[in-house]
Amino acid sequence: QVQLVESGGGLAQPGGSLRLSCAASGSIFSPNFMGWYRQAPGKQRVLVATITSGGLTNYADSVKGRFTISRDNAKNTVTLQMNSLKPEDTAVYYCSIVIPSIKPNTYWGQGTQVTVSS
Repeated sequence: QVQLVESGGGLAQPGGSLRLSCAASGSIFSPNFMGWYRQAPGKQRVLVATITSGGLTNYADSVKGRFTISRDNAKNTVTLQMNSLKPEDTAVYYCSIVIPSIKPNTYWGQGTQVTVSS
């Protein structure tokens, strides 16, 4: 019903920047919540940032002031701008969308690797 395709990611040096993008297609209804999660090796998947279709944002404390989430409702895309990257930001990053009005209501992208290393 809903497909998410991620792009971006890769290798960055500490202090550098990367940009992740995600495009959603299919049965996209408002209101909805789009966001980014990450999973480091051997750890659980955790929230990075979310944004509602109305533009309200929420960030994990570990990325506040460094990462910025934004979205384009007309294109059903969400972007994560990551600045001042740290080695501990290394993880697989997953895009997600929650659409409360449909079932199932939660969808995930395939994940994209972000590695921060000198």
